[in-house]
This record gives sequence, C-alpha cells and structure tokens, in this order.
Amino acid sequence: MAPAAQSADWPCFRGQNFNQIAPDTGINKNWNQRAPKTLWKITLGDNDPLAPVCVASGRLFIVDHDQQEDVVRAIDTATGKELWHFKYAEPITSNYGYTLTTPLVLDGKVYTFSRMGKAHCLNAETGQVVWNRDLAADTKATRPQYFYCSSPITDGQNVIFGPNGEDNASIVALNKDTGKTVWKSGGVTVSYSTPVLATLNGKKQYVIFLTEGLYGLDPATGQQLWHVPWVTKYKSKKSSSPVIIGNRIMVVTDNGGDAGLVDVANDKPTLVWQHKELQGTFETPLYYHGRVYTSIEPKHLACVDPATGKTLWKEPLPLNSSFVGVDDTVIVLSGTTGELIMLDATAPDYKELGRFTPLVGNGKSWVAPIISNGRLFVRNAKELVCLDLK
Repeated sequence: MAPAAQSADWPCFRGQNFNQIAPDTGINKNWNQRAPKTLWKITLGDNDPLAPVCVASGRLFIVDHDQQEDVVRAIDTATGKELWHFKYAEPITSNYGYTLTTPLVLDGKVYTFSRMGKAHCLNAETGQVVWNRDLAADTKATRPQYFYCSSPITDGQNVIFGPNGEDNASIVALNKDTGKTVWKSGGVTVSYSTPVLATLNGKKQYVIFLTEGLYGLDPATGQQLWHVPWVTKYKSKKSSSPVIIGNRIMVVTDNGGDAGLVDVANDKPTLVWQHKELQGTFETPLYYHGRVYTSIEPKHLACVDPATGKTLWKEPLPLNSSFVGVDDTVIVLSGTTGELIMLDATAPDYKELGRFTPLVGNGKSWVAPIISNGRLFVRNAKELVCLDLK
C-alpha cells in the first residue's frame, strides 16, 4: 500500500503505511537521563502551525510561505541546508496559517496541493516543474470554509486530490506523470480529512471521512463502495483521518459529533460502537500495540480500547496534541506547549519515559512529529528542528 520509498522514509501524510508509525528500532528510551540531541534547526516563514513535512531519500519537503507566494522547500536532512525551493503565487490571508497539506513523494517526484487548490508536481531532485494544475478553477470548485486541508495520497499510479468540484469532481485521480484526470468521483462534499488507502476484507480501497459521512471508494474507478452517514454540528469540520484497525475503521470528530468504530464486511458496514466522549479537534488518533491514543476534550490525553470505545486511562494535557509510534513507545507532542513526552506503549497504564521541550517559544506545535532514519522532526509556528533519537 506504500508509496515507492526507502524503508525508513516518511514520504506522505502519516507515513508509508498511513498509520503514523515509524519502523525504526534501537532508539534512546531514557529521556529522563538523556534527552534527544538537536542536530539542526531552521526558521520558517509561514507562521503556520499546521503545515506538515515529509521525508524521502535524505530530503525533507515542506510548503512554506513568503508574503504573496507559497514556497516548496527541499531540505537536506543531514545538515538542515536548503537544497532548492520553488515559488508560486498564492495571495491568501493567513487563517491558521497558509498551505496546510503534506507533500507527497513518489518515484522521484514531489506533489503538493495548496490552500486555494493548486496542484504541483515537481522533480524531487531539482525542483523543476513536471506539471501543474489549478484544480479549483479546472473543476469549478466550491472551496471549504477554511480552504483545502486534505493532503494528496497515492496507490502507486494515480495521485488523489479533493477539489470539491462540479460535474462529479469532488474527488479526482490524476496520472502521476502527466497530471491528466484518470477518474472523478462526485455526489459528496469534501471535509478537511485526508483519505487513507486500506485493504478491508481483501479489497483495496480509499477510506475517506467526508461532510456527509464515512465512505469507501474503489481506487481504480472512484466508484463508491459503501457509505456510513456521520453527523456533526458543523458538517465540514471533520479533520482527523480514519484510523484502520484490521477490517474496522475508527473515526474521531470535533464540534458536537460522535466518535465510533465501523466494521466493514462485504461492503456492508455495521456500527460497533459510537459515543461523544472522544471528541478532539483536528489531530488524528494513533492505533499502536492494540490501543488508540488520542487528544480529547476537556484537555486530556487518552488511551482507548478500540474494541469497546472504553477509555483505559487519561492524563491532563492541553488540546491539539499529536502522536507518533516507534519502537514500542509513543511520542506525544503537546500542541500548546511544544513539550515532547515519551510513553511506554507496552505498559498497561500511563508510563512516562521522559519529557523535554525542543523548541521554546512561538507555541502552537499542532503538526504531528515524524520519524525517518533515526531522526525526529518537529515544528511549531516558526521553527523546524531535527532531533537524534538514537
């Protein structure tokens, strides 16, 4: 299911397997005695707490912003030096930042999707444009209230975007090499959630949390396979991605909606459980070692049994916190303070292995940390830091 990438790369939103888990082993698990060393740190220009990064082949990619332009930047992960940048006009007022989507790296190309609906395919080595499309204009789209937040994903041949366009173009698949439309899927309204590629009961599909509910789409055609209605107070504010747990799907909502677990069998989904106790904001929960870690109201970190929806434990922690799983640990990033907390993922109860704050000041660390080749990458509104996990 993964994009073409090296084994320890993090080439897209939530990593190679769309699950926010890194394959790295042998990391330092005693942060109380030795906090991770800072390898490098750079300043960002977007004042954007929500623009994530990806890593492939020794390069980190991020969409920064400078005055009236978006800036796609390629950074050497060993040194923090900029290798190239590419700018395009994106005159938009900051609203929780600018471009909020994660770049996608596939077969030597990097794909981006801007806040206003511009799709670019660039040569990952040089930054040269391979193709570009203004998908909002091409599809006569109605942009969501906070504009586009759903990141591009792939099944290896096509790149999937959600422009919310007319003429059955809510979701579109573009050829990764040419940018030409392969298929269009309509009859739905996009939210802020990024789709997930999953295999459920032997059938590969895109699982996507849209305004009207949870859907399964055929990757080859975009045809709707199944649908579960899911109501929230503000329809479009479904921000977290679906979490795949075997043949089941867990979703967490914000703004008056329910969290729940859906079992998909023979394209006939059934609801396993549903309740309002796990409401968060926009972060996606982490499923790791049989349990779900999530940030919930009112300002708590919670560990949940996905089979029942029961909270196993919860600890006070400001909202907007995010997670990454690695080497039998869960690393939590406090979205408010920027503090990193390492937890033992094998312990039955809450067990800290240490905490520290790598970026002091500027606040709003709202992007989930990522890990590649033993390095932990964390950003806040103004800076990006690379930490040594070994």
